[in-house]
Amino acid sequence: MRALIVVYILAFLMAWAGSQGGAWAGGLPVFAWCALLAFALQWLAFVPAYLKQTEVFYDLTGSLGFINATLLALVLADRLDARSLLLAACVLIWAARLGSFLFARILKDGADSRFDRIKPDPLRFFLTWSLQGLWILLTAGCALAAITALDKTPLGYLDAVGAGLWLAGLVIEVTADRQKRRFRATAGSEAFIQSGLWRFSRHPNYFGEIVLWSGVALLALPALQGWQLLTLVSPVFVFLLLTRVSGIVLLEKKADAKWGGQPGYEQYKAHTPALVPRLY
Repeated sequence: MRALIVVYILAFLMAWAGSQGGAWAGGLPVFAWCALLAFALQWLAFVPAYLKQTEVFYDLTGSLGFINATLLALVLADRLDARSLLLAACVLIWAARLGSFLFARILKDGADSRFDRIKPDPLRFFLTWSLQGLWILLTAGCALAAITALDKTPLGYLDAVGAGLWLAGLVIEVTADRQKRRFRATAGSEAFIQSGLWRFSRHPNYFGEIVLWSGVALLALPALQGWQLLTLVSPVFVFLLLTRVSGIVLLEKKADAKWGGQPGYEQYKAHTPALVPRLY
């Protein structure tokens, strides 16, 4: 219960910060409506997921949270400019790609072992859906704040850098995911991948994810002011989430349990960085 309270306190604080200097609609800041929608989708999805004891739609619902919150921001924003449209396109393209990829993966795999001990406990299972709502808000917060901001600024040189980072991160992430999927299809789950981008990093897809959201933050920066600047925590949050909470932490532990002690794996791990690619 304590963790759940912390989640909603953080969500409230982010919604408050992101709403400063933003458009209003129906008696609430547009940013707040986007936050409510992101969480509401998770609450609604939790009910059938718990009743059926399934996590099949978890990742898909997360992606839909990004998509719907962004579309709502576009619809309710006071006015739209090139920056708003560019940021929305970045979030929508990423979310659609990741959601379809993860949904196809779990349909093929049939289940996600991370949820085995969580699903029977309604409070713990609800917490995971609430955490997904917070993930949406903290990750896309800077983009939503910039889209809904009342003060608009023209695109400049910094935005070209941001767009370039987003595109580079997306290409890295998509390429790494496809390479691993093809490798699994041919080599099976008993072998570990060390080819393609995986030669240079043990988790190149996560590196791409961090680069991508760093680009989004740069694109959003010129449109933010005051407390809205707190939403720029996005790439920091993504980095901490993937390197300290889930992502790399869980996958490294799983890989060590599976291949630890094998000379090939130990050599690969010793000479290949966990995150930032080493090209020499």
